[in-house]
Amino acid sequence: MRKLLFASCLAGVLALGAAATAQTASNATENDQAPVGKQAGTFMIRVRGIGVLPEDSASSTSVGGHVKASDAFAPEVDLSYFFTDNIAGEVIAATTRHDITATGTAVGDVKVGSTWALPPTVLVQYHFMPHQALSPYVGVGLNATFFYSNHPARPTVTSLSLQNNVGAALQAGLDYNVAGHWFANVDVKQLFLQTHANVGTVLGPVRASTSLNPLVIGAGIGYRF
Repeated sequence: MRKLLFASCLAGVLALGAAATAQTASNATENDQAPVGKQAGTFMIRVRGIGVLPEDSASSTSVGGHVKASDAFAPEVDLSYFFTDNIAGEVIAATTRHDITATGTAVGDVKVGSTWALPPTVLVQYHFMPHQALSPYVGVGLNATFFYSNHPARPTVTSLSLQNNVGAALQAGLDYNVAGHWFANVDVKQLFLQTHANVGTVLGPVRASTSLNPLVIGAGIGYRF
């Protein structure tokens, strides 16, 4: 369902971008105005509220069952630089807390603990209609996820560590130039991330692995300068 949601958003942005680009081209000779909105050599900073929804596919543990990481909500900040009117690079920073459980194991459902994830992400974007009020975009890049402040669910779990990793990132979004340099923004990212966990328990060590592959859905405001 989450993959379908991202695919639908991406297809919608691409379709809107293609239609709008064609319309802009057809109107170019009729409305030759100075560039507004996004343009080469400028920065844009955005602040969003995001929901991080882990997929937890292909998860397993050495005692059977599956790994589950909870959804999380947090603020996110990103900074974009426009190399051309259409092409930009974006750096994204956010951190989220997740509860981890193991379900269907040999000893039933177990609370494993909690962790904080820091996934700085770098993307290259293509912005359709950069000079129009409504400007959709798509992006592709890499995220490097670091796990910190791991807290085991004592007394059953005595230690918890998760492996940092690097994965791909896909993005689709829309900017709307509300007034002047201010923009409203909606954004969807699909991160691809696998991790392994080493868990110490009162019954002995347990190893687990999962493809977290979180879907990140956000909305917020931006300022271009």
